[in-house]
Amino acid sequence: MKIALLDSGMGLLAAAAAVRRARPDADLVLSTDPEGMPWGPRTAEEITERALGCARAAAEHRPQALVVACNTASVHALPAIRAALEPGIPVVGTVPAVKPAAAARVPVAVWATPATTGSPYQRRLIEEFGNGAPITEVPCHGLADAVESGDEELIQAAVAAAAARTPEDTGSVVLGCTHYELVASRIREAVRGAGAPPALYGSAQPVAAQALRRAGIEPAPEAPAGGGLTVLLSGRKAQLPAAASAYAEGRSLLGATPVR
Repeated sequence: MKIALLDSGMGLLAAAAAVRRARPDADLVLSTDPEGMPWGPRTAEEITERALGCARAAAEHRPQALVVACNTASVHALPAIRAALEPGIPVVGTVPAVKPAAAARVPVAVWATPATTGSPYQRRLIEEFGNGAPITEVPCHGLADAVESGDEELIQAAVAAAAARTPEDTGSVVLGCTHYELVASRIREAVRGAGAPPALYGSAQPVAAQALRRAGIEPAPEAPAGGGLTVLLSGRKAQLPAAASAYAEGRSLLGATPVR
């Protein structure tokens, strides 16, 4: 069995690790675009072109499902990717977890890239699923790039800056960029202030579960480890970037056997 994931960079590690936890025996294909990242500042047409390239490169490895593990690509490129690959390969997009975060009716902060913050897409999500909760949109300048670099000082500075823009009474934080899930513990600590730490809502776990459902694969976390790994950097086979080892999700994949 094989599940593919795409993103501009290492944001896909969280969802990949979630798939691996659910099926330790699954082969993974990770398709990223270091030559074109970051995607956020690009036009919708450029994002679609870059994401389609990653999707087609992954599709050559014949996965049973493809996860678009990137909020930006899901907003702009998901219809084009589905048109290109489905029904042969089910495609699963990523949506910020506004609905479950707002269900608790506590103040919510949606951390997202500056390009996504205030966008019509995010505003529609908040209007449709906000459930009447107080919701603050927090632009996280430089955080995705800092996570991609693995530079601890840059990460801490970007997290602290976003935390300073987050209301003190925040009870839930939506991680509106897949990169942010890799530094969830730092975000929780930075936002907690004098009170209890907030609940964090990411997309990796539900996206992984949906990918397995669409692929017709039952979760089996007790299955013996042994799933292989294929890494594609702008379409070329490679190794995981060294910065992946800065995160538990990356380290969990580094020992995987390369798939030939």
